[in-house]
Amino acid sequence: MPDRSHNTANLFARMWRDYLHPYWARIGLALFFLIIEGSTLGLLSWMLKPLFDQVFVGGDTGAIWWVGGVIFALFLLRAGTYIVNRSLMTSVSLSVSTTMQADLLRHIMTLDSRFFQDNPPGAVIERVQGDSIAVQGVWSTFISGAGRDLVSLLSLFGVAIAVDPWWTLTALVGAPLLIVPTVLVQRYIRRKMRQNRINASQRATRLDEVLHGINAVKLNRMEDYQHSRFSAIVDRIRRAEIKMSATGATVPALVDVVTGIGFVGVLALGGAEVTRGERTVGEFMSFFTAMALAFQPLRRLGSLAGTWQIAAASLERIYAVLDMRPSIISGPRSAPPPDTTIRFDDVRLSYDETEVLRGLSFVAEDGQTTALVGPSGAGKSTVFNLLTRMVDAQSGQITLGGVPLREFDLGTLRDQFSTVSQDAALFDETLMENILLGHPVDEDALRRATVAAHVADFTDALPQGLETPVGPRGSALSGGQRQRVAIARAILRDSPVLLLDEATSALDAASERLVQQALDELSVGRTTLVIAHRLSTVRRADKIIVIEAGRVVEQGSHDQLMAAGGAYAALVRLQFGDK
Repeated sequence: MPDRSHNTANLFARMWRDYLHPYWARIGLALFFLIIEGSTLGLLSWMLKPLFDQVFVGGDTGAIWWVGGVIFALFLLRAGTYIVNRSLMTSVSLSVSTTMQADLLRHIMTLDSRFFQDNPPGAVIERVQGDSIAVQGVWSTFISGAGRDLVSLLSLFGVAIAVDPWWTLTALVGAPLLIVPTVLVQRYIRRKMRQNRINASQRATRLDEVLHGINAVKLNRMEDYQHSRFSAIVDRIRRAEIKMSATGATVPALVDVVTGIGFVGVLALGGAEVTRGERTVGEFMSFFTAMALAFQPLRRLGSLAGTWQIAAASLERIYAVLDMRPSIISGPRSAPPPDTTIRFDDVRLSYDETEVLRGLSFVAEDGQTTALVGPSGAGKSTVFNLLTRMVDAQSGQITLGGVPLREFDLGTLRDQFSTVSQDAALFDETLMENILLGHPVDEDALRRATVAAHVADFTDALPQGLETPVGPRGSALSGGQRQRVAIARAILRDSPVLLLDEATSALDAASERLVQQALDELSVGRTTLVIAHRLSTVRRADKIIVIEAGRVVEQGSHDQLMAAGGAYAALVRLQFGDK
């Protein structure tokens, strides 16, 4: 098991290097004002000596004004430095948090598909948002809070030592009692916080699944079931938070006990000296006030043991993601291929123990339409994932224009493909934003694309036109409308290879006719790969490849395969009877 204390130090050192270092000047300025603010408590306690000795005991009424003026000036100074320091550190902590969230999202988008299979959206959201927010205030707390309290304690103990070192030692006689409980509390809170971050991820995942599957929840009357599952998760979080709060209060509570022991000792020692005339009342009150003012900073510093571990647990989770590296790496080639002939040569791919492709080999000729047909689970969609390098094969070779896919820069490779699938991924933005996908084009090109994809057929009648929001996951649009938006994207993308994955299988007859017409126009002059269960949509393909159990079992044109009477003919008879 790793050394957790060493690990914690490394985590915060990395955070300084990666995120806080750019703000060193702002942090340094905050520290300057922090030192001034923290020192005011020591000066306030020191000013009680002349207040008691010269004014209250000595009867010097003239000293009231200069002593009172100094004390008032110290309060003004403390207020001003607090405002400046708090503003500076809030700016730093928010800047660090937003940068960390952006970095996490950017990095997560580079990770392989397996990461998203192992980590549901809710858990990833909690990692990006919840953990970074948990870390957000740590530096503000430690620099502004702990730093100020530490400076205050140093100044207050300086006053106490200046008055009488033996009184100071007496006040601290119980301090060793804090050492072991503080270590145990830190370990306990760190362990509990790690588990609670996992619970928070489960909570976010459950919410994400319920809200995105709300129709299924209602139709299947799962409200009570989902409520009970969610309640169980939040109840675990509640119990853990209570335990952490109770445990975290242990150290501040012990500070109270230790402080009480010290006060009794100082009263016994110092009180006797004052009554004997060996010490003045002002000296005792200055010392007593310094120790009393040190009480709250000590309690706050004691509670920071838990705060430190909470932040450390979240930092562990953040850096665990940032340290992940994708296995799919860009190649050196940034030039597009000479043509778009696609070749699979003895390609094999397994997911864990499940073998999906078992030596798949075929050629899709440049500029032609090639259809992939076969039963569900045969590996057809995997072909598209391999072409775009969403996954990589364990063996065999795939080339585009004679160039192995692994040699291409990932951006260059993916620029060669436009994909239209059965489940068109739409974002909760406007129609225009869903079509452009962050790539602005001129209005004429946009209009041509929406007309060609038959998007204009329904947007022209909308009051907001292309500025109409599509709702979460495109829920404000019908299936056919979502497909037409996806086709408009592909038209604007203008890639040389078109991948169609069950693009019309979920549509009604009218929508299918419009979508198929747009797809036919889009396919002209492009290398097109089509996956379709509706064999009527692939009859005109230049080549039909039949895949079963991850292998090609036959290929040819529709007429050739029907004449052969093999697997394809059997599929046609299954769908259309004896036709």
